[in-house]
Amino acid sequence: MSGKIRVLQAIRQGKIGGGESHVLNLVNFLDKEQFEPIVLSFTPGPMVDKLRASGITTHVIPGKSPINVQMWRQVKSLLEEEQIDLIHVHGTRANMNIVWAAKQCKIPIVYTVHGWSFHPDQSFLIRNARITAERMLTRWADLTITVSNSNHKTGQQLIKGFQSKIIFYGIDTQRFQREQDFTDVRTPYGIPADHTLVLFLARMTLQKDPITMIQAFKVIADRHKDITLLLIGQGELDQDVAAAIEQNGLQDRVVRDGFRLDVPDVLNASDIYCLPSLWEGQPIGLIEAMAIGKAVIATHVDGSKELVKDGVNGLLIDPQQPQQLAEAIERLHVNSKLRKKLADQAYLTIKERYDGASMARQIEDAYLSILKREYSYS
Repeated sequence: MSGKIRVLQAIRQGKIGGGESHVLNLVNFLDKEQFEPIVLSFTPGPMVDKLRASGITTHVIPGKSPINVQMWRQVKSLLEEEQIDLIHVHGTRANMNIVWAAKQCKIPIVYTVHGWSFHPDQSFLIRNARITAERMLTRWADLTITVSNSNHKTGQQLIKGFQSKIIFYGIDTQRFQREQDFTDVRTPYGIPADHTLVLFLARMTLQKDPITMIQAFKVIADRHKDITLLLIGQGELDQDVAAAIEQNGLQDRVVRDGFRLDVPDVLNASDIYCLPSLWEGQPIGLIEAMAIGKAVIATHVDGSKELVKDGVNGLLIDPQQPQQLAEAIERLHVNSKLRKKLADQAYLTIKERYDGASMARQIEDAYLSILKREYSYS
């Protein structure tokens, strides 16, 4: 193979979420002397804008359906026009709309599972249909990457013969250094400097469970006047979140905003970061909050419990338990020494293990092995 290796990074949407942040980090850290990244998204959004602004060739083929046969030929044309050597597909939905074209063009596929598409709260039929889909997608892939030990073990339990390479997320640790000048976020929002600021920075979806966050904050708001909740993100639960805030009488205690790209500034402004997810692959938002040295509260699920050790570098609670979440927030609100201790340990955890450059080198090695037809999971 002569010249640079042209790798298509394909993902479902252009909005900023965990998988999208991973794509941004991976593209940033790939060795540009050896690899030429091209990105395909099936919706526009801030991720697409940011990639294009940085000079990365980025395509959008509009389509929100998990399976859209009409798009398959468009994808095939794109693969041929861009002379793609390797496809790295992120997430189930993107994979469903990539795999036919990839097989037609005989282009190898790397499939990163950013959390499985099946989970316990689904009906029996839906869950089993998704397990079947994941079984097919992982078998068709030349390599499957999982981002947490939990996701790898789940795959082994539910998919016969499943194998994956575990590669943890990596972030730009320089961008999330604690010792830097940050833009003031509190003043524009009208958040008092002496308030403890609780941050929920995630998509407003069932998975991230913002409703439990609001219910828990209601308990705290009734007990303490010097605490504010900042909700950053958008999603299909936007209207439900607005209704929950109003029903609980929290209009003056909760600040809301949509997606923001200045994540380090937002994290720096906060005191406590909460992620009450129902399931996770490996939450990049949690990694970023820990990297910048914030006390974190997360649920005892999948990748989150691998990052957070209860009472050591954060606090863990059970999912969908507003009272537990309220108690954890209150514990950190009233005990600044504990908050600092957990924050410092969180910072060290990420510094030692979740570097973006290291992640990119592992993925590059996998790319090269696949192209040489030498890859082995052993």
